[in-house]
Amino acid sequence: MKRVAPLGVIFIAAVTSIAVWEPSWAEAKETVMVPMRDGVKLATEVYLPSGDGPWPAILVMTPYGRKGVEAIAGEVGKRGYALVSQDFRGRGDSEGTDYPVFSSCGWGEHQDGYDTVEWIVKQKWSNGKVGGWGISAPGIALNMTSPSRPPHLVCCYVGVAFSSMYSQSAYQGGAFRKSLLEDWLTQNKFNPKNLELIRAHPNYDDFWKAIDPETVASRVNVPTMFLGGWYDIFTAGSISSFVTINKQGDAGANGKCRLVMEPYGHGRSEDLVFPNANHPKAADVWNWFDVWLKNDGKGIDEIPAVQYFVMGDPADPNTPGNKWRTADDWPVPAIPIKVYFHTDKKLRLEPPQEVFGSLAYKYDPKNPVPTMGGANLTITKGPKDQRPVEGRADVLLFTSPVFDRYVEITGPVKVKFWASSTAPDTDFTAKLCDVYPDGRSMIVLDGVLRASHRSSMEKTEPMEPGRIYELDIDLWSTSLVVSQGHRLSIAVSSSNSPRFEPNPNTGKPSGTDDKTEVATNTIYMNTSHPSHILLPIVTH
Repeated sequence: MKRVAPLGVIFIAAVTSIAVWEPSWAEAKETVMVPMRDGVKLATEVYLPSGDGPWPAILVMTPYGRKGVEAIAGEVGKRGYALVSQDFRGRGDSEGTDYPVFSSCGWGEHQDGYDTVEWIVKQKWSNGKVGGWGISAPGIALNMTSPSRPPHLVCCYVGVAFSSMYSQSAYQGGAFRKSLLEDWLTQNKFNPKNLELIRAHPNYDDFWKAIDPETVASRVNVPTMFLGGWYDIFTAGSISSFVTINKQGDAGANGKCRLVMEPYGHGRSEDLVFPNANHPKAADVWNWFDVWLKNDGKGIDEIPAVQYFVMGDPADPNTPGNKWRTADDWPVPAIPIKVYFHTDKKLRLEPPQEVFGSLAYKYDPKNPVPTMGGANLTITKGPKDQRPVEGRADVLLFTSPVFDRYVEITGPVKVKFWASSTAPDTDFTAKLCDVYPDGRSMIVLDGVLRASHRSSMEKTEPMEPGRIYELDIDLWSTSLVVSQGHRLSIAVSSSNSPRFEPNPNTGKPSGTDDKTEVATNTIYMNTSHPSHILLPIVTH
């Protein structure tokens, strides 16, 4: 069953155990304008099971239309839950303004999630227990709501959602995520001021800190199941939410959260279809709600702390990949292996022996490397073949020898390199690809670093032209078995557009004006500057 994108009400993906929807099943429904603490009223649909109740409730808060859950209301009711679906502030039929986006769900001046949970438990049909359910934007709303600590919020099920809007949605590596934000905000007709506000804050300043759930993870006191995907736009968010809350959360959440990582993105790609990738039974959304809303936590010990899918060559019947694994924590134990770049464009385990080795290319912001797949929303996504862009003069492609054994890479992947530029600021990008025997170069991970943010996301620091800097690109995380006969490649460049807005090389933030400069960027690979990728290798 395919997910619905972009960022829509994609609950079908989270409940794949349901084979047939039965929207005709009878349930009571009413529309209520629920008052918030400032008097603004939010349009809310209430679906009740047949019978007398009272019942626990499942809450969905969405910017896409509260009636989008009607297809699953019957199934929710059959399982003995009331379903409450609400339009975000300023969206649908709700009053108020949807600006700044997501902020009204949080722990600040407006606390719409808190107020809605506490309104639910005052209704005669409520038994006093509320679970939050959200995939994508509705999941983000729950990540914002949990730190406000509604007294009657018992648990949450959150899928493919960010844990920090700045670093995972707006400015990954300091570079503006152009296609993601511009397309999402404009296609869903959000208040134009949202994009203006995001543009006005290119650094991780007080504006972002005030709406960053990671900074208040210790406040969260409800167990949450986090569902993510290796090609998702918010892979890092799903993992970070689990890690921070499960370890730093208050008593109700600490040690009681769970993480599930699937081999998909925000919508599936058909380029690689991984066998055995069905949603694991232990991650079933109904099981999660039953454990907490009906059984007071009994059964939680039967759900592994981490369930993750190890990807592999779909056509290789002997691969140890393409299966689900469990773990007690994340990241799983792994050996960090450095694989070095060499001037002959090879990847080797041995560091370079050259004293002055380096490779350079010219980066023109007006002719950026086009995006082909990866962790995207509205443009090509998932494991796409990168060969059409790997031959460009502004791409440095480093390739390993053919693997003679199976190698598992599971965990966070980073690129450490030394570089210089003729510009006061520029971007550096990196892609990790699994190269198949037939030549397909399938993207696994990619990342970016705006060089002016090399030391901090809170402020920019210009580059001194010609000076060599030590830099790091976070490629986020994956789990992949590289098959015998395959190779790995790393593509280094300075653009990946429109996934990331091209750096104009002028020292000004991108999008400020139309002025650009062509930069000569140099990557160093020698005894003093051993540029490499750091791979977490897992042995069993």
